Amino acid sequence: MADRSVVDTLCNASARGNLPEVLLLLQKGADVNGFNKYNRTALQVVKLGSAAVVEVLLQAGADPNIRDPVCSLTVTHDAAREGFIDSVRALVDRGADTNLADEQGNLPLHLAAREGHLEVTRLLIGRTANPQTPNGQGYTAGQLALLHGRTDTAKYIEEYLSSRE
Repeated sequence: MADRSVVDTLCNASARGNLPEVLLLLQKGADVNGFNKYNRTALQVVKLGSAAVVEVLLQAGADPNIRDPVCSLTVTHDAAREGFIDSVRALVDRGADTNLADEQGNLPLHLAAREGHLEVTRLLIGRTANPQTPNGQGYTAGQLALLHGRTDTAKYIEEYLSSRE
């Protein structure tokens, strides 16, 4: 069993985006997929704006598809919802499954579109098995973008889908 205090320290460093401390803890053998006292891994609590920390954790073997114990979100859902394009890119390039739905049926694409994160939507749409998948409320990513007034994102999704017909 991993030393909980070391995992907690790694998670805290990750949450702060403290790359030197994360690197040091990993070099000392901290379990990159260990769970902290809140039942989350370092990647699940990472400071999403710190793509370098995301990348280091992934290189060390962090599993990008572990779900949050509360809402079934993955870190890809979180990064997509918040619009952190570099972190989303690192995650999908290192094996994050873009087709995992959270407990409300949202794919990362749904969350990016709902929030109007056009760059993230562009990245995810081609990596989503069916970009027209409805979420648990019956809305597609394009419909969520429209519903929330994200017209540029909605237009992009519409153009993307019509180009595939």
